[in-house]
Amino acid sequence: MSDQDTRWVAQIKPMPGSSVDALLDMPLGLDVWERHADMLVVAATEAQLSELERRRLAHVERLSTVTEFQARAQRRQS
Repeated sequence: MSDQDTRWVAQIKPMPGSSVDALLDMPLGLDVWERHADMLVVAATEAQLSELERRRLAHVERLSTVTEFQARAQRRQS
């Protein structure tokens, strides 16, 4: 798997003058896990997140890879 294919759990916040609804209306292909008034928590590839940043559509904070997130969740269930 290339770095661009790595899937991240990320928090994305729309840029000033935009909104969560505007992000959701775009065909970005994001897997939305949580929706809040001012941000989304998504699972997305590095390529998708980089494109959001390149196009200045949102501020992106990568929280962890999906693999790391799943491993932590499994440890908590044990």
